[in-house]
Amino acid sequence: MKRLPIAALSFGFLILNLGLLRAQEDTNTTTTEQKGMTDSVLLKPWTGPYGGVPPWDLVRSEEFIDAFDAAIAQASADIDTIATNPEPATFENTVVAMEKAGQALDRLDAIFGVHSSNLNLGPIPDIERVVAPKLSAHSDSIYQNSALFERLKAIYESDEKKSMTVAQVRLIDDLYKTFVRRGAQLNASDKARLTRINADLSRLFTDFSQNVLEDEKRFVTWVEQESDLDGLPESVVASMKRAAEERGKPDQWAVTNTRSSMDPFLTYSTNRPLREQVWRTYYNRCDNGDEHDNNGIITEILALRRERAKLLGYPTHAHWRLEPTMAKKPEATFALMNQVWPKAVARVTEEVADMQKIADADASDPAEKITIEPWDYRFYAEKVRKAKYDLDLGEVKPYLQLEKLREGMFWVAGELFGFQFTPAKDVPVFHPDVRVWEVTGRDGQHVGLWYFDPYARTGKRSGAWMTAYRVQQNMGDAKTPIVSNNSNFIPGGQDETVLISWDDAVTLFHEFGHALHGLSSDVNYPSQAGTSVARDYVEFPSQLLEHWLDTPEVLQKYCVHYETGQPLPQSLIDKIKKASTFNQGFATVEYLASAIVDMKLHTSDQDRIDPDAFETETLKEIGMPDELPMRHRTPHFAHIFSSDSYSAGYYSYLWADALTADAAEAFEEAGSYYDPELCKSLNENVFSVGDTIDPADGFRRFRGRDVDTSALMRKRGF
Repeated sequence: MKRLPIAALSFGFLILNLGLLRAQEDTNTTTTEQKGMTDSVLLKPWTGPYGGVPPWDLVRSEEFIDAFDAAIAQASADIDTIATNPEPATFENTVVAMEKAGQALDRLDAIFGVHSSNLNLGPIPDIERVVAPKLSAHSDSIYQNSALFERLKAIYESDEKKSMTVAQVRLIDDLYKTFVRRGAQLNASDKARLTRINADLSRLFTDFSQNVLEDEKRFVTWVEQESDLDGLPESVVASMKRAAEERGKPDQWAVTNTRSSMDPFLTYSTNRPLREQVWRTYYNRCDNGDEHDNNGIITEILALRRERAKLLGYPTHAHWRLEPTMAKKPEATFALMNQVWPKAVARVTEEVADMQKIADADASDPAEKITIEPWDYRFYAEKVRKAKYDLDLGEVKPYLQLEKLREGMFWVAGELFGFQFTPAKDVPVFHPDVRVWEVTGRDGQHVGLWYFDPYARTGKRSGAWMTAYRVQQNMGDAKTPIVSNNSNFIPGGQDETVLISWDDAVTLFHEFGHALHGLSSDVNYPSQAGTSVARDYVEFPSQLLEHWLDTPEVLQKYCVHYETGQPLPQSLIDKIKKASTFNQGFATVEYLASAIVDMKLHTSDQDRIDPDAFETETLKEIGMPDELPMRHRTPHFAHIFSSDSYSAGYYSYLWADALTADAAEAFEEAGSYYDPELCKSLNENVFSVGDTIDPADGFRRFRGRDVDTSALMRKRGF
């Protein structure tokens, strides 16, 4: 049993898989179905090469529910054995024993998490609705186990801590405090109410997520006339044609309701009415007053979170969530956000003024003049970029081949950490799109596996994320990590090179940063491995890795034209560098508006919140520009309503970026992002240590001092 891990991380999207600590079963009752599960591959230790691999090719979805019942029963029995141990509590017989408990549930969770995120079709949504409450109750059964808590308390208060390592002290301290935060000290009636709240929340989280998936699947903007494709690059038109063919309309073109399809259409289409239609369809997901509208669900989630926080002795949900983070309290997050917000809004005003000038100049007749609206922002931003910097990102895209960029990421990993990537053989995958590489170290020793699932498809969540199928650990029986990166790029046709945008390339490196965080892990206990760090620290390593994309070494060797093989011209590189802070008003405001709304929702004292009204009032209160939306509108804000994972935590991207900006300046001061001493320090103090040390100490050891937040303003051009 590990503490709830950060199992799936993303740029603009982080998903916690169903987790290891969420359901309750009576361990004294085992159904006939559960007895029959003993031979299920879902419960057996993984076999095969590399210390065992997930048996994707043998999974039968009809076995999931019974498998979870059996795995939960076994995990509960493991916990009961620890809690009732007649021997005095020690770190070894209690904490280490908990780290080793519930391994079948760990493996099952990893497999089902992929089905709920990457293969959410057929019976999976209904299975998730059944399984989620069971897992929620199991989590409560652990945290509310009085005998187990007393053993942890005895260790927490004992002299044994004096002889422990720093990592061991940190583990027991965190475990004890987590139990307290999760209700271990409540009375029986309050524990029962807490269990009910958590069960209700797990059901609502699942319903919220499934509604978002449904609105992404069922809403498509159809283009019937070829003339309506004016302005769109050939690659975008081709992807729209393939999307239409897949949906049975080969004579039309389809804009699907995902960011990867919406964004390029709004950037390049000259058809303003169609831009508005695509924009409204995307930003109104789950806010259409129909069966998949999420507003009622959000009201219930917020009310239950508020009640739970009060029950646990916290003023608000945000106070409860932030206690174990670097920020500690909501006030600290507001201080940082309020420092950046006015500068970002001022930059938006400048950006819109530049756009409006071009829009006015484009109007041949005064009657054709427009006022910049949200569906115009991306389109005119590209025009401004070209006018101000002579940079057309459409000229850059032919040099951004997905496969060459993947090779570039591998090369960077080799330079920074000594990793080598070799295609893995005889490893099953869960979809034909997925490929697997073995990762080895400088000495040729096996480090782990990296899975890559790059393409969009029906039943796959939108966005991009990293998932850990198995985390690194060394408790006598060493286990190597298995991680994956998941994206939603538009696949090419047969023999067609897949090209991606510059922003997508940044995202690709970001997610790979999460993967390297997991692969670099060198700790003993799984609860402290890889990305299992404070929520507002976990994005730091991944955001930092973005900086290696535009290093000369990567640009010249891996950003090559898909037809000629020529490297990205220095003239274009210079323009990219010069325009590095372009459109930072839009990027910062659309993100920060979501982060502020998140924090205000979770510090509000309202009993029943109308999400749409709250969003509107909050944006008006903070002075949100009319010309752009929040990055994630409340009805589809999956970060904060598909689980507790990023609730009152969306600020963390900005918090981590303050660390990132300062750390990046260290490499710039050294004269190279490949400086051997700095790379060594980055590995030793950030990537490999997991949660064995305080993240502030890790950063301090790397940088030689506390973070300088002014670097964040310099990075964004403010």
